[in-house]
Amino acid sequence: LLPLGLVQLLGGPAVGACPCQDPRLCHPVTGTGGFEVFVFDVGKETWRSYDWSKITTVAAFGKYDPELMCYAHSKGSRVVLKGDVPLKEIVDPAKRAAWVSQQVDLAKKQYMDGINIDIEQEVNETSPEYYALTELVKETTDAFHREIPGSQVTFDVAWSPACIDKRCYNYTGIADACDFLFVMSYDEQSQIWTDCIAKANAPYLQTLVGYEEYITMGIDPGKLVMGVPWYGYDYVCQNLSQ
Repeated sequence: LLPLGLVQLLGGPAVGACPCQDPRLCHPVTGTGGFEVFVFDVGKETWRSYDWSKITTVAAFGKYDPELMCYAHSKGSRVVLKGDVPLKEIVDPAKRAAWVSQQVDLAKKQYMDGINIDIEQEVNETSPEYYALTELVKETTDAFHREIPGSQVTFDVAWSPACIDKRCYNYTGIADACDFLFVMSYDEQSQIWTDCIAKANAPYLQTLVGYEEYITMGIDPGKLVMGVPWYGYDYVCQNLSQ
């Protein structure tokens, strides 16, 4: 997503007893094949209805559920942390290192297989945060790969690299630094400065243009995972324009 889950893992604090009936399910998932099916889980019991024959990674954005971790591992699927931090706090290299260490320790404690970094904060290309964010991704990837062999580190990006919602990131540097980018090909009407007109959540041609922009920047298409929305919006008509 193999050291035993009941012993101390490399370089970190002692890990508690494995919560799974089969202790082998607390081993990290080290490989899931080349085609990635990445699911965001927001808690409760929805995961019981997933098609586990297809899922390779679950990003746990809800409350940690050891039962989900055990079941996902039984199906050969990774379970990864959500990673978020105010960017002003990681400009300082020492604070950045402390954050990375905390995430690695938490992943070990919960027998997880990596981290999905979901920042979604405004960044100016000339700011200290621009460079600090790239370093954060690189240092997180290095630490996870070293401490949890086979682990996965990913980063969420907008549907286009064109400074969507003022997120002017070093996209090529971040892509090089992690395992892949998860492209959020949804909510593509986020930058609307005039009246909001009903439109698709993920317009087909607009979505394709976003991927072309990433690829034109030199990012390997194999490091781009397409995010597909499982929802839409109900636009309520406020007045007739014609």
